[in-house]
Amino acid sequence: METQTKQTVQISLRVNGENFSVEVEPRMLLSDVLRHKLGLTGTHVGCEQGVCGACTVLMDGKPERSCLMFAVQAEGVDITTIEGVTPEEGMSPLQESFQKHHSLQCGFCTPAMILTSEALLKKNPNPTEAEIREALSGNLCRCTGYQFIVDAVSDVAGSGSSNKEGE
Repeated sequence: METQTKQTVQISLRVNGENFSVEVEPRMLLSDVLRHKLGLTGTHVGCEQGVCGACTVLMDGKPERSCLMFAVQAEGVDITTIEGVTPEEGMSPLQESFQKHHSLQCGFCTPAMILTSEALLKKNPNPTEAEIREALSGNLCRCTGYQFIVDAVSDVAGSGSSNKEGE
């Protein structure tokens, strides 16, 4: 019986402002590296086909599906997960707004909704309801019906208090 050895490569990732050197199989997905190699379990995997949006992370500030990307493709990119927008103590203004507006129930979609909303507010600090709905359209939620999520984002947009990196 032959034993096969798995080919691995060493990659460098920048996640939440920290540099990591990780040994991975070339076909390992970014979502799996974040969750299983780096312990960043706020990145959820739902459909594994990029449809539900639960695996959304920010890559150079833009929402991307981490279940559709090999980890080796993420070298040289600044990756932000929900852990990267959460202050050491407490919550970000957007997270507080989600709580205030009852914008989460089971919580499975919440990290991706927050990251997508953070990216929207950084690009457009005062979005309309239609722009918020369009930005969130790639993230599915089975529980809330979306209105409470839109209300939470609108509230933060109206106050101008989104969690902006570097400020």
